[in-house]
Amino acid sequence: MSRIAKNPVALAKGVEATVSDGQILVKGPLGTLSRPASPLVKVTVADGRISFAAADQTPAANAMSGTMRALVAGMVQGVSKGFERKLTLVGVGYRAQAQGDKLNLSLGFSHPIVYQLPAGVKAETPSQTEIVIKGSDKQRVGQVAAEVRGYKPPEPYKGKGVRYADEAVVLKETKKK
Repeated sequence: MSRIAKNPVALAKGVEATVSDGQILVKGPLGTLSRPASPLVKVTVADGRISFAAADQTPAANAMSGTMRALVAGMVQGVSKGFERKLTLVGVGYRAQAQGDKLNLSLGFSHPIVYQLPAGVKAETPSQTEIVIKGSDKQRVGQVAAEVRGYKPPEPYKGKGVRYADEAVVLKETKKK
């Protein structure tokens, strides 16, 4: 059995989980998330815990039990605390502004970029050069952050562009004559 799957997922206060028809449904104060359960994994909910076990002794079932446990743990954390990614804009004139479900970006192009946020994801701009992306689905929050960063990734000579707040950009030395 997977070492990760041996540890059950404890349900936080106010979080409910149900398993039915091959779906795992987790409800909490920040929303509801669902995920299809793998047929290779037995999922049981009892005493405020979700337990995972491989359905048979194959390596695929063993690996999938750990994967399902990690995914469901992320779902429980998402509906109780939520996830966030911080981005910073580095460069003269680079600005961001959140307006409802849209993110307006000025990244040095001849036109502004308007990014439509998907459902369940919110963006805040504490300052013009900071973006905080929040949501209950870890995968969706990370995908939105990656797409926004993809408009202007940090370049290697001056470091200008959109970067994660904890990202270290290694600058190259310029060409010498």
